[in-house]
Amino acid sequence: MTRKQVHLAAHFPGVNNTTVWTDPRSGSQIDFSSFTHLARTAERGKLDFFFLAEGLRLRELKGRIHDLDVVGRPEALTVLSALAAVTDRLGLAGTVNATFNEPYELARRLSTLDHLSGGRAAWNVVTTSDAFTGENFRRGGYLDRADRYERAAEFVRLSRELWDSWQPDAVVADRAAGRFVRDGAIGTVEHQGRHFSVDGRFTLPRSPQGRPVIIQAGDSAEGREFAAAHADVIFTGHGRLEDGQRFYADVKSRLARHGREPHQLKIMPGVTFALGDTDEEAAENAAGIRRKQVGPQTAIAFLEQVWGRDMSAYDPDGPLPDLDPDLSEGVSQGRVAIKNRAAVAAKWRALAEEKGLTIRELVIEVTGRQTFVGTPETVARLIDEHVQADAADGFILVPHLTPGGLDDFVDRVVPLLQERGVFRTDYTGHTLRDHLELA
Repeated sequence: MTRKQVHLAAHFPGVNNTTVWTDPRSGSQIDFSSFTHLARTAERGKLDFFFLAEGLRLRELKGRIHDLDVVGRPEALTVLSALAAVTDRLGLAGTVNATFNEPYELARRLSTLDHLSGGRAAWNVVTTSDAFTGENFRRGGYLDRADRYERAAEFVRLSRELWDSWQPDAVVADRAAGRFVRDGAIGTVEHQGRHFSVDGRFTLPRSPQGRPVIIQAGDSAEGREFAAAHADVIFTGHGRLEDGQRFYADVKSRLARHGREPHQLKIMPGVTFALGDTDEEAAENAAGIRRKQVGPQTAIAFLEQVWGRDMSAYDPDGPLPDLDPDLSEGVSQGRVAIKNRAAVAAKWRALAEEKGLTIRELVIEVTGRQTFVGTPETVARLIDEHVQADAADGFILVPHLTPGGLDDFVDRVVPLLQERGVFRTDYTGHTLRDHLELA
């Protein structure tokens, strides 16, 4: 029986409650040297791609900027275009919002990156119906939540029309005849949809991999259906075995009704890891990382999101306060809203009482992030087992240190996956589609 190959990617998370920017080993989140270090480490490990997220507005709590969250994140495609010059094979994936961009302009930027990189570009399609984020844009928060995936789907379809409007052999560059483009090889795009209207010709020829890879991040029913219809990769939060298997089976089962085969969509959860020379040491390292990730301010911030109250007067290392949530309004803006905060608060209180947890300990407990914890041998085995058990096609690794947090994984875990015969020892192709085994 042929064993499935593991796909791996590296996430550069920026400043948030995943990274430990206060660690002395942590570097800048903005200096280009940080991006090059992580990208070159990922390429040295023969990973599929390097992934950048996006933040379009600073997050706030009760009108105050929460500066331990997503702050100071450079624009993704600018960084990736620069990285194209200092990497050779690594895929370059950027998150760009489909709500606050336009297809023709973004299609040109993505196609440009694909040309500059030799066919290594990917677009992580995200949406937002958040009026708070929309206040930074001309259209504001005009888009109803129910319409956001409809707009995104039309956005992707139109982008593909633009990318595909040049025939593959359009460029002849015949110096003797003085003819650069074959007659009739550049088609006219005539698109009239609910959200977009385009009537013209695209300015760039087909890129080396035909069109950029499409990534989607979303867990709702609409998000899963969007991925089944349009995405090449889905970035999920289902890193646990049983959760991953349920998500994997559900999304893969949706592909047939869109005329697609299971291998045409790669499912890659975002995961963290903590290594040690023994499993016990790794567990201690993981606990230490979590305590750094959930500092006093972050613990109170998480509590405020659920309770809907200003909780700054409470001691994060003290007990949960004996008061009910204020359900009239939320205090957090720029984050995904928590559904049914009353039920979440009740669950948190029960857990705190059962285990005798302080506020900070409670937040650490309910926001646990270390997916793979153990020796390099243990982590390699767990990753392989998850992929072979159809819980994922691979993983997007989110290190807690920038930029050196991936070094140990590449040096100590990747060789063990290679020994197992489930991960490449070298790149066999040049484009990201080659790496992901996509047509």
